[in-house]
Amino acid sequence: MKNILIPTDFSDNSWNAIVYALSFFRKVKCNFFLLHVSPYEEMMGGTTFYDTTNSVVENTTHSHKEQMRLLQKKIEKLPLNTKHQFFWINEYIFFIDAIRKQIEHKHIDFIVMGTKGASGLKEKTIGSNTGDVITKVKCPVLVVPEKATYTRPREIAFPTDYNISYKNRVLHTIAEILDVHNTCLRILHVTKKNQKLSGLQEKNKDFLDDALEDIEHSFHFLSNPNIEEAVQCFVESRDITMITMIAKNLNFFQRILFHPTVEKISYHTTIPFLVLHE
Repeated sequence: MKNILIPTDFSDNSWNAIVYALSFFRKVKCNFFLLHVSPYEEMMGGTTFYDTTNSVVENTTHSHKEQMRLLQKKIEKLPLNTKHQFFWINEYIFFIDAIRKQIEHKHIDFIVMGTKGASGLKEKTIGSNTGDVITKVKCPVLVVPEKATYTRPREIAFPTDYNISYKNRVLHTIAEILDVHNTCLRILHVTKKNQKLSGLQEKNKDFLDDALEDIEHSFHFLSNPNIEEAVQCFVESRDITMITMIAKNLNFFQRILFHPTVEKISYHTTIPFLVLHE
């Protein structure tokens, strides 16, 4: 049984994340926790102060309660999956505090969040919340861009510079995803110019190869001074339907997810990202 947390602000982006999550985990028995976090200003601005220790829908205002009810009806119209159960939560605390609270109390395995795209991560929208979650919360986060539509992951790209060690927890999560979807892992190393791996990089690469011996995987190298362009080229040249990264790998993580500065970079609006934490 997997516990999946899906924050929602009732926007099209968050609805797209819900639809994607239900398809992505369709073969897995799951509890889906739909979380709406009301703006902190609402909590402080009115005459009513809600007890933030309670995470129940009856604590919502009528408008939010009605929105939750409409969202529930909308989900019920989707194809029924007997492996899935849904729970509805509203919080009146800071967004990150609400996420951390649910992770602890509900033993969350994955967070699924919608976003307008990597460029939206700095804006004061759900994109900003997504950026905060993937950098401040140590829980696997599946980031679903606004234009992403679900297709079975056929090849998952794993950009890395081999400068970090790979923990069993991270590799187990990757292996689990690959097994459920019967897919393969394409490990991508990008360098600014053709250069040999250092001793440490070779060691980490060999460890990764050994750890994934029971999983279909392959290693790929691209030389390009622009990491984002290299990833875009790789996505376009192969049947890549998801990108996974380790948050600790800051060089790749920040460049690929947060700073796509070239106009022709489109992967951040169409390709889901699975961000893993050690």
